[in-house]
Amino acid sequence: MIIRARTVVPVDGEPIDNGAIAVAGNKIAAVGTFDSVRKTQSGEVLDLGEQIVLPGLINAHCHLDYTVLRGKIPAQNSFTDWIRAINAEKANLTEQDYVYSIRAGFAEAIRFGTTTIANLTAFPNLIPSINAPVRVWWFGELIDVRNPTEADRIVEDAIGCLKTTEHWGLAPHAPFTASPRLYARCEDVARKEGIPLTTHLAESHAEMEMFRDASGPSFDFLKGLGRPMDDCGHESPFALFSRTRSLNEGWIIAHLNELDAGDFDLLRRSPKFHVAHCPRSHSYFGHASFALERLRELGLNICLGTDSLASNSDLSLFAEMRELVGKNRSVSPRDALEMATVNGAKALGERERLGCIRAGAFADLIALPSSAGDVFESIVGFEGTVPWMMVNGNVVAPTEASS
Repeated sequence: MIIRARTVVPVDGEPIDNGAIAVAGNKIAAVGTFDSVRKTQSGEVLDLGEQIVLPGLINAHCHLDYTVLRGKIPAQNSFTDWIRAINAEKANLTEQDYVYSIRAGFAEAIRFGTTTIANLTAFPNLIPSINAPVRVWWFGELIDVRNPTEADRIVEDAIGCLKTTEHWGLAPHAPFTASPRLYARCEDVARKEGIPLTTHLAESHAEMEMFRDASGPSFDFLKGLGRPMDDCGHESPFALFSRTRSLNEGWIIAHLNELDAGDFDLLRRSPKFHVAHCPRSHSYFGHASFALERLRELGLNICLGTDSLASNSDLSLFAEMRELVGKNRSVSPRDALEMATVNGAKALGERERLGCIRAGAFADLIALPSSAGDVFESIVGFEGTVPWMMVNGNVVAPTEASS
């Protein structure tokens, strides 16, 4: 098949007017101008007309478990209060609620042109009940704050379920809810299996107060749960993590909102890793300004996620890109698109095969209406359901996927 459109945006190359993409099976065979592709490739021509074709978007941090919690948690006085509120809501959910939530989340994401999701789930045992319509990395989200002696069993139980999937990883939740033993076991498995790891780190001011100052609402809350607090009162969350964990390119660190001057010195010397930033969830909580430019200058790969609908209104990465550009004058629409495509692919170890349009890459594509003006501004400004998409070489109707 040859797909022709007014403009093809490879992302890792310049936009191509009157562009075309040849697809063979689930891979891209060629990309270029329509005339050049027709000279070297054969097959039926699908002319999308006056549209922009670009790679499917990549959500680098998402919790589809909580799609059903959209609008259920009002604004809280603190991040700790929000944790209490979401725990209260979760207590009312059944396994069937979670299955419905994850399925509904996939359907919504695909309407917004997302073709790859890094999804954190607290229920890896439910994965066989989910028929994901997009490419997904399943990360088992692991917490042992109430039973740290069970760390090994918690990790092994999750692995047994996750290994039934094509792509998987482990997600020790955060340094305040996952024990050092649990983190160590996850790192051991990652080295042996070659899988990615992700965790929440330095997300809130309450987390900074807890670890650096041994005070604040999170410190009191977790101490009340019986968590050992001897790791508090010494250093920032990032300093503690970088000292006790093996940071490398296998880590996707979610958030990294609360950093002090010493943390930037550590980051300058630290092995490079990936950062998943969730702009609208960040705004919902009113976190400290995200140090986007400083992190990029230090060589960290910044990608975008939506977080969960317990702190967001929908799963649109276009809306995340708009929020990012609106809050960061130094970020261009093209920069934002890269964070939602090629940067996410790099974080998942798929830089050559996802998030771009090149020969040999997977045929994960979306099309948007073309408009006058800058093509990247047009892409970031898009709202609504994408009119056309292809996942793994198969054309998908986004509206049908949501039914």
